[in-house]
Amino acid sequence: MSIDIRQMLSATPGVADQPDARRTGAIRIESRSSRISPVVVTGIVRIVEATLVLVTGAAVHLAYVSKITAFGWGYATAVVAVAALATLAFQAIGAYTIGALRSFLVTGLKLTVAWTVVFLSAIALLFFLKAGDQFSRVWLGIWYGGGLVSLLSFRFAASRWVRAMTRAGRFDRRTAIVGGGEPANEIIRLLQAQPESGIRIVGVYDDRDDDRSPKVIGGYEKLGRVSDLVEHARRTPVDLVIFTLPISAENRLLQMLGKLWVLPIDIRLSAHASKLRLRPRSYSYVGSVPVLDVFDRPIADWDHVIKWLFDKIVGSVLLVLCSPILLLAAIAVKLDSPGPILFRQKRYGFNNELVEVLKFRSMRVDATDAAASKLVVRDDPRVTRVGRFLRRTSIDELPQLLNVVFRGNLSLVGPRPHALQAKAADRLYDQVVDSYFARHRVKPGITGWAQINGWRGETDTQEKLQRRVEHDLHYIENWSVFFDLYIMLATPFALLKHDTAY
Repeated sequence: MSIDIRQMLSATPGVADQPDARRTGAIRIESRSSRISPVVVTGIVRIVEATLVLVTGAAVHLAYVSKITAFGWGYATAVVAVAALATLAFQAIGAYTIGALRSFLVTGLKLTVAWTVVFLSAIALLFFLKAGDQFSRVWLGIWYGGGLVSLLSFRFAASRWVRAMTRAGRFDRRTAIVGGGEPANEIIRLLQAQPESGIRIVGVYDDRDDDRSPKVIGGYEKLGRVSDLVEHARRTPVDLVIFTLPISAENRLLQMLGKLWVLPIDIRLSAHASKLRLRPRSYSYVGSVPVLDVFDRPIADWDHVIKWLFDKIVGSVLLVLCSPILLLAAIAVKLDSPGPILFRQKRYGFNNELVEVLKFRSMRVDATDAAASKLVVRDDPRVTRVGRFLRRTSIDELPQLLNVVFRGNLSLVGPRPHALQAKAADRLYDQVVDSYFARHRVKPGITGWAQINGWRGETDTQEKLQRRVEHDLHYIENWSVFFDLYIMLATPFALLKHDTAY
């Protein structure tokens, strides 16, 4: 299912619509404990178990065989081949799911059988290739036993940890149901009948208040309208939204999606009651419930891990390399005008959360505008002499490397975070561009796609802000680590080319 975001927005009300304050009081506030991605956990288990097989095979050779036979290409190939076959075998028996990780006894028995079959297959292959005399039988026997012990020991420890995380709800997909009546009742019933699905329903929402949508649906109290869900998702974690509306309710769907797509969540359209029958590959599944994918949370699972590592590693290197510049800039700010070296400002971060951003102070202390209610313009008298140079070269932004490396509330690359009262054409940014808050589906960055394309600095007109937001959305929809790397490498050249920062 494909939806054109820009077309959808043009046909729906502005996403900046605020929820009715009388309704938001009914929303239940939940714990903000971070969710652990099952995809990442099972991926790490694969890596660890393959490593255990490799290390065990090499260690047994080093301890028992190295004095007789060198660890040559034959042994190295055998170790790698057995590790690969074992990983495939474990995958085939379904050992890489959260449910399998929780159940040590059942999964341990399956692993034992799979590991044994892999070794017997390897021995049979050596026999038919007439290569058995090239490998130590003692090595094979001890590797089989040692590998099995190491795999089962790791699985036992992993199962205890997974069970603890499951009890804490760390694997749950916190799910909101949109829609009322019998379709919503049916979805809730199906999900509750599947305790292994990892779905935890956090509320039901519907824009209707008539008999078709009662106050209690499937045992869950209706918490409000879709606009209330937007506010809910800003204040407490929501991972997934499932629409129970029929596909034929196109206008209602578009209106609701126009409000929800700005959130960093997965959005699915239930297909279990639809008369429209598509090919099986057209559906994904929430438990056993077929759904159509509408929006996916950007930069999730392994993408999130890769971006986090990129920020921490590259950010740390840049912090060390830029330390002389940081020191000189700090001295210059201190000597140029009285006041603190750093300027701290609250800005909108991921999912509209407030983050404190660090910058070198570039204005006189008595003229500092923490809310950015008045944009800085060319030859602005509030800017100091040193501050003017720092802003033009973007050196004033370098302390944000501390945000990236130590605080973790900024990324190296992403949409630039804006101050709370920043305005274009005398209106707040979210009032100028309907899709403005969609920028906050990912963590903000020090530099971004908009900045290297000339849309940095002053945003005094609607057109400038619109172009910046369009570039930010393009970045979010097309993210890759190579895209981040390209933007990082292009940033110094963009600073030399464009002179729009005052």
